[in-house]
Amino acid sequence: MKKWIVAFIAIIAAFAIRYSDPWFLEAVRMKALDVHQQNLETVILDDIVTIEINNETIRQYGQWAWPRGLIAEQLVRIFSAGAGLVVMPMLFSEEDRFGEDDILVDILKQAPVIVGQIPSNESQGNPVPRGVSMIGLDWTQWLYAYDTAIGPIASIGEHASGVGMLNVSPESDGVVRRLPLAIQIDGNLYPSISLETLRVAAGDISYQIKTTEAGVEAFRIPKYSIIQTDQSGSIWIDFRYKTNVYPLHEELPDLTGKIVIVSLTASGLDYPVATPIGVIGGHDVIATSLTTMMTGTNITAPYWVTFAELAFIVLGGVIVAGVVLVLPWFFSLITAAIVVGTYFGSAYLFNHYGYLIDWSYPALSIFFIWSISAFMRFMEEFKKRQEIKKQFEHYLAPAMVKKLQKNPGLLQLGGDTRELTLLFCDIRGFTPISEQYKTNPQGLTQLINRFLTPMTTIIMENDGTIDKYMGDCIMAFWNAPLDVENQRRKAILSSHLMMEKLNELNKELEKENLLPINIGIGLNTGDVVVGNMGSNQRFDYSCLGDAVNLAARLEGQSKGYGVKIVIGEETARDMHKDFLVVELDKIAVKGKTEGVTIYTSLGLLNKKSYEMELKQHQNFLDFYRNQDWEMAEQWANTMKTEFDEELKLYYEIMISRIQELKLQELPEDWDGVFVATTK
Repeated sequence: MKKWIVAFIAIIAAFAIRYSDPWFLEAVRMKALDVHQQNLETVILDDIVTIEINNETIRQYGQWAWPRGLIAEQLVRIFSAGAGLVVMPMLFSEEDRFGEDDILVDILKQAPVIVGQIPSNESQGNPVPRGVSMIGLDWTQWLYAYDTAIGPIASIGEHASGVGMLNVSPESDGVVRRLPLAIQIDGNLYPSISLETLRVAAGDISYQIKTTEAGVEAFRIPKYSIIQTDQSGSIWIDFRYKTNVYPLHEELPDLTGKIVIVSLTASGLDYPVATPIGVIGGHDVIATSLTTMMTGTNITAPYWVTFAELAFIVLGGVIVAGVVLVLPWFFSLITAAIVVGTYFGSAYLFNHYGYLIDWSYPALSIFFIWSISAFMRFMEEFKKRQEIKKQFEHYLAPAMVKKLQKNPGLLQLGGDTRELTLLFCDIRGFTPISEQYKTNPQGLTQLINRFLTPMTTIIMENDGTIDKYMGDCIMAFWNAPLDVENQRRKAILSSHLMMEKLNELNKELEKENLLPINIGIGLNTGDVVVGNMGSNQRFDYSCLGDAVNLAARLEGQSKGYGVKIVIGEETARDMHKDFLVVELDKIAVKGKTEGVTIYTSLGLLNKKSYEMELKQHQNFLDFYRNQDWEMAEQWANTMKTEFDEELKLYYEIMISRIQELKLQELPEDWDGVFVATTK
């Protein structure tokens, strides 16, 4: 539950940041949208060209500013080449020092030329206004306002076909992305040189401006289409457009019907502008903004964009959090798909519809939500792994603990029915051993640890699970919490390895003048319930079931049959292929009425064949169960010296039992089941 709460807090935080829209988001958003501009393929304009006054032009015609007669002469050259309209983004705010203003004015009277003026807040100026028709609310509170502007001298301003503002509006990072189509001075509208060029090209005498409660919505030249703007009357410039550039001092190309921008590009006279695609000349800003309007591109940020981004953050965040917190890890690739899709979706809307849809913050939000969700899931799984390690590190082999940690789903807690092979191991004659340590209890603890440690290691190395220690007794099982192949074989093998390790320990104890340790082992296989058993305060991973009780009873019978290992019928099944398995008896352990066949294992099979001995042993059991006591006793006396030293005590015990059974009146259909009276 905690991970879901944290994930939803992350979603809410991402939502809140976008809703409040702090200043730094605007900077990130602009940089992200610049990527779309940078990926646009450059388009060279056919109907707009630039004639530049570069360094070589200055060397040939002399320093700037030129006599205006020379400027008029160059205009004649340009119009003679077929130009339809000339744009001169230059100031003619002072009278010509050569007295040639009239020559330039004569040209202005005959041909369409647009000149520039610049807004100013510091000096007295002579701006040339332009009439405007207002639609809707008052626009004066929305347009950029200046105290004045520096315009051309009266004669040039009066006879030029248009006078436009040479102004740009950089964003907070100094990059120009938008161009104000008009500014205001004392309630009068002054169009940009790009808008003024479009008006002159269209042959209109004024503009229309539409304003709503949200700000300026659009400009319109009556003979031209609507130009949508932002609330301050600015358009987003489409920077894909470039012009062909020709030096003024060289032979001019065919300019028939073209708009010609005469631009100063000589060192110290040009005015470079920082844009999303890099630094470009002022003439390129005019050309690309003019083309943006002429093509009807209308790059806009729709009114619904904020709602769409907020909805995307919430919906995408919920999807990502759900996938990360619930599904397998590889499904988290959907996060990458959403992040990448955010960018390409934004690019598609920009390229096809001119929509400015931010992709950066939604993508960052999704990544942020993914990171928080992934961290919470990692912590949950890490905690679960640590709990698994804490719970099983003393009971399972390290490799099995790591396997459980890697895939906790392999562990079904709370009770799972499984077939287990169970092992009980107990020290026989523990009382006399403990009497050696009456005055040294710590020594007894050390002895038990010396015994339990190697026994535990053997069980765990053979994929067994230590259930618990009960004083000097070990309870273990195979096939839980992880599946164990050949569980019965590994359990029997572990029993023999434990006996071998015990022999080594007893040799050490003999050198220390201490009593040897003898153990009995009981093995049984069957279905049990395994899982976390206990209370809410404390629990252990353990198992319950009849097969568990039988395994414990079989261990108790090892002494009664004079063997070290007693194996249940299901555990011994098919094990004769690997071990020397010998049937001992049919017994109803204490508390049971139904008899079970029990076996012992004398070790791994070797090259020696025990086929004859096993047949002889089976003959003994047949005589015994048929109540042929004489033959059974005879075979037992023979077998205790011929079969194996480990079964000598077993045969002696069976002979003693035969002596007792002779005195009892058993039914003719006696099933041969011995009813145990002790555990």
